[in-house]
Amino acid sequence: MNIGGNDILAFLFGVILIIIIGRVFLAPIKFILKILLNSALGLTILFLINFFGAGAGISVGLNWLTGLICGVLGIPGIVLVLLLKWLGFG
Repeated sequence: MNIGGNDILAFLFGVILIIIIGRVFLAPIKFILKILLNSALGLTILFLINFFGAGAGISVGLNWLTGLICGVLGIPGIVLVLLLKWLGFG
């Protein structure tokens, strides 16, 4: 079995192509996982605030807008929603 120069070039081209394709698809997957983690964390904390804060008079209405804000922004979204409610906008 003889391995020629063309075989080595083809192998290197394949490795480089796999690395490029991996980098192209890895960035969106990381972004999607970050959004999912922020969503889960934000909505869980929002639920906990409504559950435990009811006795203290702290609650946030659950609708599509608050869910979207808390889901996309995570903890800063919860702070934003609570601040808007405190200022009288919610």
